[in-house]
Amino acid sequence: MRRVLIYTRTAGYRHDSIPTAIAAVRELAAGAGLAADATEDPDEFSGLNLSRYTVVAFVSTSGEVLTDDGRAALSDWVLDGGGFVGVHGAATTEPAWEFFRDLIGGARFTRHPEIQPAVVTLEDQRHPATTHLPGQWPFVDEWYEFDANPRGNVRVLASVDERTYADGRMGADHPLVWCHENCGGRSFYTSLGHTSQSYADPAFRGHLAGALTWAARLD
Repeated sequence: MRRVLIYTRTAGYRHDSIPTAIAAVRELAAGAGLAADATEDPDEFSGLNLSRYTVVAFVSTSGEVLTDDGRAALSDWVLDGGGFVGVHGAATTEPAWEFFRDLIGGARFTRHPEIQPAVVTLEDQRHPATTHLPGQWPFVDEWYEFDANPRGNVRVLASVDERTYADGRMGADHPLVWCHENCGGRSFYTSLGHTSQSYADPAFRGHLAGALTWAARLD
């Protein structure tokens, strides 16, 4: 059976939603026919252990969470075709490692305004993570901003309309969700997923399920 490794180690901000997120990703993986393991142990990132997995999911990780050996093992595994899913805080992770910047899509988290409702615009509804969503999707979250716009380097799936919430500073083009295959395997990133309530929301759960199936090449 194909397997997913859920990684939630934090060396910076730690989201209260992590336990709920782990439970949700486990359930969604099982629904897709994937077994799932969860860990915060960086020693799990070895070539031998990663060979057991089809997808690695960094779920609200933060800061430097890998050893040098772990970084080498993860990059080799991705370059060899391993699938990656990054959720929310993953964009704050491994700030000094350029390969991870490329893996996450070339954009790093910089700031966010207060949690509030906004409207997500679905730009690409052909992807398994977005096909079930409406063109205009009202949602409540932390609206992440980034140090670079990844558009042009990745396939942007969704963006947020800054006119629908307060204190957005990225401007008219504000991607939130994207994917690419620039590093060997399939890589997916969603900036959504701050709150525990998100992981009970059917639309968001479908979003994550589609990300997992796509990264695992089950689509």
